[in-house]
Amino acid sequence: MGFCIYLASSSPRRSELLSQIAVSFNQVKADIEEKPQTGESAQDYVLRLALQKAQAGFKNSHKDRPVLGADTIIVIDQQILEKPRDKNHARKMLQLLSGRVHQVFTAVALVQGVDTKSILVKTEVSFKTLSEQEISDYWQTGEPLDKAAGYAIQGVAGKFITHISGSYSGVVGLPLFETAELISEFMQEIGNDR
Repeated sequence: MGFCIYLASSSPRRSELLSQIAVSFNQVKADIEEKPQTGESAQDYVLRLALQKAQAGFKNSHKDRPVLGADTIIVIDQQILEKPRDKNHARKMLQLLSGRVHQVFTAVALVQGVDTKSILVKTEVSFKTLSEQEISDYWQTGEPLDKAAGYAIQGVAGKFITHISGSYSGVVGLPLFETAELISEFMQEIGNDR
């Protein structure tokens, strides 16, 4: 692809995914408050976070290249499942996901000055029915700790997934096809195709 951007994320998963599609990048800091606003839909929330991360990253960059911000949330019964606070919180979320289908929304935004472009990718994930023992054993792996809804599809939790409809990489944290298209379109629009 030959593009060079900034990545407003410290996520090792997002770094790996961006490298996978041959995008060169430097990481920049982007600290924002991640809290839904009153009456804000899950989709609007995740899009806002991705855009705010990209904007915060742009402020911390040399401003010579676009900045990519991304955010992923997990939703079930119109409820956003955050990272678990403790073992009990993780157990409750995994019980909620057990034997059901939930939605994963990943938003990706590009910012360079006043130019912005963003996308939202929705993926449906089906979980098998989990026993209390499976949930407890999974917690012991340490994997749920810093993951939204307390699971990582690319890790041990992959064995709980019976079906996915949408973008696997989007569930991991960055939808590859859509991100590549977004970067390409953005570069063409701002005349920065180099």
